[in-house]
Order: sequence, then C-alpha cells, then structure tokens
Amino acid sequence: MKEMDTTRINEWFVPKFGPIKFRIFIGMLFLPYTGMCVSFTIIGCMLADVIYWDRVLAISIIYFLALGISAHIADNLGSKKIKPWGNYWTKSHLKAILIVSILIAYSIGIYYIVTSTFLLIIIAILEGFFLFAYNYELFNGRFHNSFWFAISWGSLPLLAGYIIQTNSISVLVLVLSSITFSISLLEIRISKRYKSFKQESKDRNDKTIKKLENILRVISICTILFTSILVILRYYIN
Repeated sequence: MKEMDTTRINEWFVPKFGPIKFRIFIGMLFLPYTGMCVSFTIIGCMLADVIYWDRVLAISIIYFLALGISAHIADNLGSKKIKPWGNYWTKSHLKAILIVSILIAYSIGIYYIVTSTFLLIIIAILEGFFLFAYNYELFNGRFHNSFWFAISWGSLPLLAGYIIQTNSISVLVLVLSSITFSISLLEIRISKRYKSFKQESKDRNDKTIKKLENILRVISICTILFTSILVILRYYIN
C-alpha cells in the first residue's frame, strides 16, 4: 500500500477495477492523451482529397504502438526522478513490451514507406529520435521540454497522417500542424501544473487540482470527439 500511495494509480484515467498490474499498465499508457495523439494522425489523414482507409488504420496503429505504448514505457524507465508507476512491472518486462511495440510499429511504417509513401521516412526518423531523446532525457535533457513534446505529439502526428495518404506536404497542412502543436503544448503545460500540485498537496479534493483535472478531461475528450465527427463526415463525403 505504501508504494501504491507514491504512484499515479489514483489518476482519473486509471481503471478502478482489475488486478493492480493491469491498472498500472493501462494507466501507464495515458489513454486520453494517447487518444489525442492518435486523433492528430487521423485528422492529418482526413485533410487528404482522397482517403485510403487502410492507411488511416495503419498510422493509428503505428502511433498507438510507438508513442502510446513505447514512449510511455520509455518515460517510466527513463525517469531521472521517481518512478511514476512504481515497481509493479519489472524493467525486463517493460523493455520487452517497448521493443516489441516499436518493432511492430516500424514494420508497418516500413511497408508503407517502401510501397507508397517514401516521405514517411522523415517522420519515422524524427519520431524515433524524440522517443528516446525526450523520454530518456538524452543530450543533458535538451529535448525533454514542452516545446519538443508538442512537436513530437502534436505537429508530427498530423503531418504523418497527411503524408501517409498523399506522400506530399503542403503549406496548409504545415499551418494546421501549428494548431495541433498548440493544443499539445497547452495539454502538457497544464498536465505539468496538475502533477506538481498533486505532488505537493495531500488533499485529493483540492479545488485547483480538480480544476486542472477537468481542463485536461475537456481537452482530451473534445479532441477525440472532434476527430470522430470528422471521420464520420469524411467517410460519407469521400
């Protein structure tokens, strides 16, 4: 129980049911924020004139595996401070999951790079770099900050979605990627404040914590909801 009190097991996005290892693993994926990142890739896909739905699915899986799973596990393994999810999962198990997720994600990506969307290789290289540089705080933590997080989790996913559909880039898409950058930047800054307040306060019902938590809920849910509506519209219009 003592270790549980020092982890993020009581976060709003962690299931309240099931074995502790299951709850920790689901919590470690930060599903609302992973959902935002995957949503950005889908939005990028929806910007194409002609939509290949197999590619929408492919890029969604790629980002869920590479950033939703691998990056969050890397963040837990690479944390220079406390381990936010405790020691319920061993390092060897987490590393195995990380490696398998990356291999599957890059295998899918390489298939599309070789067969139809060569420009996707640029995104693959950049995201692979940020996955390790950000989460393991490489280069003296130079890339472990909100700006590069927003690039990796906001701008690049939208560009990846558009590129896998068109194998091209446009000024409009670059401009729109600045919007997803801004949303990600807002989310990470609020998230850091939220986490800081939770660590400092012993009162779980602190009004500031609840306010920040609700803002994070709204940002993630609205992003996912907007994307779902956009997909429905494009499916029937395409």
